[in-house]
Amino acid sequence: MELTGERLIPASVEATWAALNDTETLKACIAGCETLERVADDALVAVVAMKIGPVSARFKGNLKMTNVQAPTAYTINFDGQGGVAGFGKGSADVALAPEGAASTKLAYHARATVGGKMAQIGSRLIDAAAAKITDDFFKAFEAQLQARLPAGEAPAPAAVVPARAPEPAGTLGWVLAAAVVVVAAFFILR
Repeated sequence: MELTGERLIPASVEATWAALNDTETLKACIAGCETLERVADDALVAVVAMKIGPVSARFKGNLKMTNVQAPTAYTINFDGQGGVAGFGKGSADVALAPEGAASTKLAYHARATVGGKMAQIGSRLIDAAAAKITDDFFKAFEAQLQARLPAGEAPAPAAVVPARAPEPAGTLGWVLAAAVVVVAAFFILR
């Protein structure tokens, strides 16, 4: 599966980058995230409980940051195991660019493959779950950023830049959220 999109974040590039590098912020933004721990400067491990269609599982994932160009870009490489529910792996390129005085355009391009029961679920169901997880992540992420701003400096709500529709295929919704988090998900570096 491939997913490409952009999101206008109501914060500066520096504030957005800092939030994407804060494990507590990310954990609070990823639905079902039980743990998110930094195991090296460029690596994280996460446990996420997720239900997509009839499949429920706890997924354990590893994330590794490469091509880091602070504070504007990086690539997130990830792999995850969900026991009998399946597995997934892939990568996401994330780029931040200033958009006006106090906003950031966050662009992402994620690629993922899956196996196991997750691969047997219809691609429309998985695509819909991935889109919802991504949208929920960004709503929570923007709320976290606004809460960090000093009183009286809250910017206008963010705008969604229409994303290109995902290509039909199977994927793990949580892996996508991770890819998008952190976009940028499970997504982080200093």
